[in-house]
Amino acid sequence: MTPAGFAIDPATGLLAGARQVLSPNHDERPAGVVPDLVVVHGISLPPGEFGGPWIDALFTNALDPAAHPAFAEVAGLRVSAHFLVRRDGAVTQYVPVTHRAWHAGQSNHCGRERCNDFSVGIELEGADDVPYTPAQYAALAELVAALRRWAPSLAAAPVVGHSDVAPGRKTDPGPAFDWGAFARSLEAARPA
Repeated sequence: MTPAGFAIDPATGLLAGARQVLSPNHDERPAGVVPDLVVVHGISLPPGEFGGPWIDALFTNALDPAAHPAFAEVAGLRVSAHFLVRRDGAVTQYVPVTHRAWHAGQSNHCGRERCNDFSVGIELEGADDVPYTPAQYAALAELVAALRRWAPSLAAAPVVGHSDVAPGRKTDPGPAFDWGAFARSLEAARPA
């Protein structure tokens, strides 16, 4: 799906037109908790390689540990994110935004622990030291804009890196993520 016109269905929490690969790795948000934070991640499987079915396999508990030496370490994890933005800007959704995806792990934002409870997790296909693509910045900005239209609690929500909520444990999206480029893309995604 191209980024223009992203919209989230209020009833289902699904992004219209996104490729849907639903993960079993999610559950209900705690009662009364609404998302008010967006966490940006970086992911590549195998590390430093892009494309292929491996991220889908990881998030659906189907990653074959024998398919690559790096997979043995992560194949047993039960993780997910709400969205993945591929290198070409294509978006896949794994978890409805109405539910809690298992993306941040042990985390803290402004003194609030368990960021999965109150955040939306967006993975970017990439690596800490590989520049992200203009298509990814555009899609991420359109996705954040759609989230802000969908939920009043996200209208002014901060967008942070995984490294910001899990410092010392996580480094993504890494120094290659250009926060200025993202801010400019987000400004361009705002309605006129």
